[in-house]
Amino acid sequence: MNDSLTASLDTGHCKGRHFGRTRITLPRMGFGAAPIGNLYQPLSDAQASATVTAALTAGMHYIDTAPHYGFGLSESRVGVALARASVAAGQVVISTKVGRLLVPTNTNAPLRHGFADTPALEPVFDYSYDGVMRSFAESLARLRCDKVDILWAHDLGPLTHGADHPTRFREFMEGGYRAMSELKASGQVEAIGLGANEWQICEAALRHGDFDGFLLAGRYTLLEQSACDTFLPLCAQRSASVILGGLFNSGILATGVTAPAVASGKQPVYYNYELAPQSIIDRVAQLERIGAEFNVPLAAAALQFPAAHPQICSVLAGLASPEQVQQANHWMNTAIPAEYWQALRQRGLIHPASPVPLAPPVPEK
Repeated sequence: MNDSLTASLDTGHCKGRHFGRTRITLPRMGFGAAPIGNLYQPLSDAQASATVTAALTAGMHYIDTAPHYGFGLSESRVGVALARASVAAGQVVISTKVGRLLVPTNTNAPLRHGFADTPALEPVFDYSYDGVMRSFAESLARLRCDKVDILWAHDLGPLTHGADHPTRFREFMEGGYRAMSELKASGQVEAIGLGANEWQICEAALRHGDFDGFLLAGRYTLLEQSACDTFLPLCAQRSASVILGGLFNSGILATGVTAPAVASGKQPVYYNYELAPQSIIDRVAQLERIGAEFNVPLAAAALQFPAAHPQICSVLAGLASPEQVQQANHWMNTAIPAEYWQALRQRGLIHPASPVPLAPPVPEK
């Protein structure tokens, strides 16, 4: 292990916020491992490993993955990278997910479910007791470990399952939830929760069971903060933490809408995995104009804003290269003046109950 990585692991892991009522401490920004599962484009094994190492060196000592990401490819690459880095147990927080089983398939399409050049496996939803136990055991094998820190039930909710949601939710609460609770009681996982795209299903789950926290994708960002109304207050009452993913809302908060290629329509912009509607484009344009007034990059504000909420214990950045790691780290540490956040609030662009990051201290002359 190189000296910078050793120093990062020795010092950075103890900084951050506790996850729920557990002993887990998370860094301000973690590493989302979907891109190294060949999300939208193929990556080499070498690039995937280099990206994980760069993230650890940058202090991202929390890695989130899932069987669905590249149909086992992301988990396998995380396992290889951590083994090569000689990372000892407890130095890095690992989370993965259950709710899908990977079954053999003859389909060889170059892009399936958004992932390129993947193993010949197909994800099939299964929230049953046996399905969760089998999925967890297979994840441990791919990750090359005997436990994980956080286990999420993946993609429950009407957005994913439509009319089948009530059946899937019942299957989970009667089976998968029991399996996850047993895994926690046995010490094979430290914490359990849901990983979802809807805060409403997380709120419903919290009213039905005992969860340590949630991984919420895209639902508390510069573009939407409705989770402030009931969900985040309920989490505070129940001592449940939230980790935020999807901070760029499918890319629009990273690219913006005023660059020439975007403004001319040559480069499409996406919001929630679809082409952005005009109302969202107009709102992002407002954010960019205010950012220009205060010299604040839109992506920097998008990363830092959610981390200011006391229930948000970490934010996840999905990264595909060491260069992207470096860029995300720069954005997360960019100084943003208090006047910028005041302008957003005065112009009604953020929820009245949303906390904003503290302004950086003025350096001494």
